[in-house]
Amino acid sequence: MIKQKYKLSTIIILFVCLVVLLSLLLTDLLISQTVSKTIRENQEEKAKIVSRTVAKSVIVKSGLENNQPYSSEIQDYTVDIQKAADVMFVVVMDMNAVRKSHPNPDLIGKKFKGGDEEAVLNGKEHVSVSEGTLGQSLRAFTPIYNHEQEQIGAVAVGISLNNVEQALERGHRTIIIASIIGVLVGILGAILLARYIKKILFGLEPFAIAKIHEERNTMLQSVHEGIIAVDNDANITLVNRSALHIFKNTGLPAQPIGMKITEYLPSSNLDRVLKTGKAEQDVELTINGVSILVNRAPLIVNDQIVGAISTFRDKTEINQLAEQLTGVRTYADALRAQSHEFMNRLHVILGMIKMESYEELRKFIAQVVNHGAHEVGQVTKNIKDPALAGFLLGKLSFARENKVEMIIDCDTLIPEPVDPRITHELITVIGNLVDNAIEAMAQYDNRVLQVKFHYEDSSLQIKVRDSGPGLHKDQFPHLFTKGYSTKGDNRGFGLYLVNKSMEHIEGTLQINLSIKTGAEFIVQVPYKGR
Repeated sequence: MIKQKYKLSTIIILFVCLVVLLSLLLTDLLISQTVSKTIRENQEEKAKIVSRTVAKSVIVKSGLENNQPYSSEIQDYTVDIQKAADVMFVVVMDMNAVRKSHPNPDLIGKKFKGGDEEAVLNGKEHVSVSEGTLGQSLRAFTPIYNHEQEQIGAVAVGISLNNVEQALERGHRTIIIASIIGVLVGILGAILLARYIKKILFGLEPFAIAKIHEERNTMLQSVHEGIIAVDNDANITLVNRSALHIFKNTGLPAQPIGMKITEYLPSSNLDRVLKTGKAEQDVELTINGVSILVNRAPLIVNDQIVGAISTFRDKTEINQLAEQLTGVRTYADALRAQSHEFMNRLHVILGMIKMESYEELRKFIAQVVNHGAHEVGQVTKNIKDPALAGFLLGKLSFARENKVEMIIDCDTLIPEPVDPRITHELITVIGNLVDNAIEAMAQYDNRVLQVKFHYEDSSLQIKVRDSGPGLHKDQFPHLFTKGYSTKGDNRGFGLYLVNKSMEHIEGTLQINLSIKTGAEFIVQVPYKGR
């Protein structure tokens, strides 16, 4: 990747300054023309107003009607108007273009010069630019009429073109100053903008962002987990290669980007994550027969939800491994309990040998042998599945270790199942129900746990009843909810796993509400024996 020559802040400042400068330059050209035109029109209007005011004056009209070569009243009046209006000259002339007033008294009585007075002597008001005795000027001419509306003369008001140019320069100077201020403000704005953009980009330069983008794409496409992301409107914005492969196996369209997640995959529940803002972990989802394990999380930027992302993996094979691992863990717990119980008995035997209590030792060994033989014989006689039988024997030892009287009752023969998956699921179900029952009776003196098996017509019924505190009605709606527990944090997974196992083997789980003490769970599963 080619390293960027300039920093982002430098590029933004230069670009903004160039744009502002060009904008102000174009604006200056356009405004200068407009301002020049406006100033010229204002000066012309000023000259017209002054000339019209003088043309309406009674003093001027009386002086012209008297037809005197020199009228001090007209001269004094026009001089006052000239000073008050700040114009170059105010000249009153008769119909022969002879001056009746002038800033230079020596020119009074002489012909008006400029050659642009002919139109006004013919009764036409107009504005012109011409050079007279005082130099080049902008002139406004207005005819003068008596009471009978007969033209008796005209008035000319002149404004120096130098004053006009000065006004134009002042206007242009103002525009230049405003442009300079605009450029400075643009530079300051560019600096602030560059800092803001740099801040929201976590101080990264464009080339670094491009590098991170490439790394992210490579990472997303290389991971084995499927990844799908949506924006705040629940539109799919990202799907990696693994996700497309999983979707293809489920029969979903191959190009979901741009589609609504609620239309493409309604069961994803990403729209719910967008609303609640809460992450959901390790959720099992089945799409067209394909089981996947899903994690969902909101995308939060500046404390606002801008989208959501979901990662998932095909759980069809993982389920089989998880079932085996669950069984192995349960077997291990059972063996640990048996080993612990056996070590306790060896300690008792060792103590009796040291005390030379051989008669008591003989009775104790006979009791242990008879008790073990009875348990083993009763369980193995009725339960023909070695894995399930071994598991139950381990649970018997575990119950004795926790000072719980566990009774296993089989009123029918339980054959080995055709589908070995049934065994693994039953181990999960029975194991969690037994463990919950033993834990529930921990604070009670009377600790009795009954596990009853009944097999009939390819259906196996299992009842697990304890003498503990029982269940409250307000707990029923939440018993099988993942993470729900009255025993503290990081609990509440046992009954959730039991419920999931029952779903896998299409069984049912009921709670016996008729009993007054303790709790009883009734499991009914399809069970085809060999």
